Amino acid sequence: MQLCTFQTGDQPEVGLVHEEWVLPVQRALPQLLRPHEPMLDLIARWDSVQPALQGLLDLPDPEHKLRRDVLRLHAPVPRPGKVLGIGLNYLDHINEKIIGEVRTAPEHQVWFSKATTAVNGPFDPIVLPPESVSTMTDYEAELVVVIGRRCKRVTPEQAPAFVFGYCVGNDVSVRDWQKRTSQWTLGKGFDTHAPFGPWITTSDEVPDPHALNLRGLVNGEERQSSNTGLMIFKIWDQISVLSQAMTLEPGDVIYTGTCSGVGAGMTPPQFLKPGDHVRIEVDQLGAIEALCTADLA
Repeated sequence: MQLCTFQTGDQPEVGLVHEEWVLPVQRALPQLLRPHEPMLDLIARWDSVQPALQGLLDLPDPEHKLRRDVLRLHAPVPRPGKVLGIGLNYLDHINEKIIGEVRTAPEHQVWFSKATTAVNGPFDPIVLPPESVSTMTDYEAELVVVIGRRCKRVTPEQAPAFVFGYCVGNDVSVRDWQKRTSQWTLGKGFDTHAPFGPWITTSDEVPDPHALNLRGLVNGEERQSSNTGLMIFKIWDQISVLSQAMTLEPGDVIYTGTCSGVGAGMTPPQFLKPGDHVRIEVDQLGAIEALCTADLA
């Protein structure tokens, strides 16, 4: 299944994506989900709600279906409990010099947090900081994992059972802020700098998340192109390591790393500017895209 969060009125709703349509779950099945954080509720109670959702999909002509192209899609999980990202997880990205820095492959996984206020819709604008703050905003095409079940101290072999699904993500990074200290949280946490979506594709529809092509394009030019099979630390190892330190909960979001081709690695560097258009694609999962805008606040 593919599950989205969309909005046509005052409140976001959960929808089932079916071809060019979205089936609004809360309108068709009003008693199924709790109104507060319905996507988190759906993920947490997946085993009990999945049959009703499948029944809705199986209807020959659902009553409430909406055309997808007229809806505003939010991030599938609008306010995750945690947004975590792994750095230095593709060798070709390690080998490209970011603002002149020479890097080596890490012995241990390198993790950072992105603020929940950075979460952004899959087609909403990426707001660039004022020039007085930074002119070094960059893009990073990534596969995103959504956790489906509470897990603590799981092994890599156990980890697949705790994945709810997958999305397309852009780990937008403000490079000079990222490089100011050894901790990357500020440079990775600007508002609107964690777009993902356009929906969650449930894990049963992705037989091997380590066999997906991903691409990043800026103004139609392909800058990034790789395959998730080239990750240094696989998704199962990522979940296992994270769960040794913290409890992962339904709806938590993991950005799994980017490949070479980021703007900071080009000669000369090519950072994002107002008016730039960024598109991230992952096979089987769809694409997200955004116009970069200036921060006028």
